[in-house]
Amino acid sequence: MTAAERPAGAPVYERIGRTYARTRRADRRIAARITDGLGAARSVLNIGAGTGNYEPRDRSVVALEPSSVMLEQRVPGSAPAVRGSCEAVPFADATFDAAMAILTMHHWLDLEAGIAEMQRVSARQVVLAFEPNMLVDFWLMDYFPEMRDLPTERRAPRVDRLVELLGGTASVEPVPVPADCTDGFGGAFWNRPERYLEPEVQRNTSNLAQLEPSVLARGNARLRADLDSGAWDRRYGSLRALDEYEMGYRLIVA
Repeated sequence: MTAAERPAGAPVYERIGRTYARTRRADRRIAARITDGLGAARSVLNIGAGTGNYEPRDRSVVALEPSSVMLEQRVPGSAPAVRGSCEAVPFADATFDAAMAILTMHHWLDLEAGIAEMQRVSARQVVLAFEPNMLVDFWLMDYFPEMRDLPTERRAPRVDRLVELLGGTASVEPVPVPADCTDGFGGAFWNRPERYLEPEVQRNTSNLAQLEPSVLARGNARLRADLDSGAWDRRYGSLRALDEYEMGYRLIVA
């Protein structure tokens, strides 16, 4: 099977995230930025849609998702969903006013093909991604350095590369992560380190969920020890007082 034939992201999310919807709920502030990015678009394709977070409710939306595990967790009343790959979108040219891809491109097996498909089926593209060289320095890597070597993390595209592939003139806007972010993605608990020790959070955060059990247990022990001793707070406790944190997440609109 070629990369163009394989549903991007499916191998990971068929194994993890079976309780994804419990900790991955759209954050209203991030949702507002995405909605602004969609502009006047009335029809939207959500590529790598997962359980449906960030799909606008006031527009005609179709979701495209490779993982049956994710599709099964979409709540009643969600937008209609199709199982399929970002690299072979099953819609005709210019079907949608906009296509959105939210924290998904590091799972794509063929980035260039996926972006070409976005451009083929839509006039406007809205992407939420992260700058790899910033997230790789996140304090969580102190405890789980093995995350740096995961295929999904190594495959994460630089923002300037995304802008280039999207035509070179896309706008780029920083998306700070709120202190009380409700969406438990990789950097969401930057000021709530205790949350990273919760088994459900770990199961539903792809970079933690992909670690070997022994690696995860070793990192958990280090983090728990530093929290118990106060070492984490001595190094990073100032983060607890911030309202938001700039971690390298970016909204890209082309």
